[in-house]
Amino acid sequence: MSAATPSGHTPYYFVPAPSRHPAMTATAFFFVILGASQWINGHAWGRWPLLFGLLLWLFTLFNWFRDAIAESEGGLYSDRVDVSYRWSMSWFIFSEVMFFGAFFGALYWARVHAVPMLGDLDHRLLWPDFKAVWPSAVPGATASPAGTVEPFQIMGPWPIPTLNTAILLTSGATITIAHHAVIGNSRGTAIFWMWITVLLGAIFLGFQAYEYIHAYTDLNLKLTSGIYGSTFFMLTGFHGFHVLVGMLMLTFITLRLMKGHFTPKRHFGFEGAAWYWHFVDVVWLGLYMVVYWL
Repeated sequence: MSAATPSGHTPYYFVPAPSRHPAMTATAFFFVILGASQWINGHAWGRWPLLFGLLLWLFTLFNWFRDAIAESEGGLYSDRVDVSYRWSMSWFIFSEVMFFGAFFGALYWARVHAVPMLGDLDHRLLWPDFKAVWPSAVPGATASPAGTVEPFQIMGPWPIPTLNTAILLTSGATITIAHHAVIGNSRGTAIFWMWITVLLGAIFLGFQAYEYIHAYTDLNLKLTSGIYGSTFFMLTGFHGFHVLVGMLMLTFITLRLMKGHFTPKRHFGFEGAAWYWHFVDVVWLGLYMVVYWL
């Protein structure tokens, strides 16, 4: 344990003292779930427990990360702790792969199986005007003879999605340059390219916000626009949220670089954020091809 480790020596394996953070996080999520469930069901007072839970969670998260950073900078983390963090980040990214895999799977099943099945003989007798085609294959086909889905236009790959693809690919290059700068102990260069990466992430989100406004106002493409609309906004929306999370991670890592944290030999905090950002890039490439082109 760390208490038995001589001063100035890295412990064999760091065991932190009992912490209040897990209990505070559980309490915060209790209020989040309570407030959200009540607000959704028409009880206006539910917004206040929800707000309190979110604020408590953010407060706890800030303090938890602050303690972990202090432990790391205090030399308490050995190579074994470093390996633990690497496995933890690897499993976290794997869970995110499964998360997006579920939505890609839903899109695949709807397009390849569900929609064609609804065009068989039995369904044609019930809905002779139904078009069992995917809107991107036959633009303008809303597949809604009952009028439950308003006519809409699909979102093509040009120009915004293609520009966003170039932006994310460029950001993958800039964070790689920053990583090599950290390894080469060129802190100023690393900080410069990290801020460029954060800026590119912000530009991506700005373009996506404009794309959503264009979809709603000009294309009448909404979350309620049938299975096409729901899968489009679920995939692109959750990806945009992950870009936001990754951008926040990179921002805090850059601020830590500016405070003198990380060394050429020990900088997994940087590497973990870079892993996540590259994962976001790869997901976007798949999304760009499947959602916008096919």
